[in-house]
Amino acid sequence: MKIKPSTSLRNEYTQISELARISGEPIIITNKGEADIVIMSMDAYDEREKMFRHRDKIYEAEIARLSGEPTFTPEQVHTELDALYAAAEK
Repeated sequence: MKIKPSTSLRNEYTQISELARISGEPIIITNKGEADIVIMSMDAYDEREKMFRHRDKIYEAEIARLSGEPTFTPEQVHTELDALYAAAEK
């Protein structure tokens, strides 16, 4: 993670934007020596959001499993997918 003063945001926007894209890391912008905002590239933001959505789905599945909802073995899933693929080919 990089740390930059707020004046650099105004004076060095292009360099900060490039640093965010190249590093893929968040950049903390400080104001009067205190952390104020975080900047990241759109690609890094999109990847972060994708990871959060994926993690949410895993949590939902685990909660469902712990709540006693039916689960399936890998073999059962494979058999079901084979049947769906066979039906789609007809």
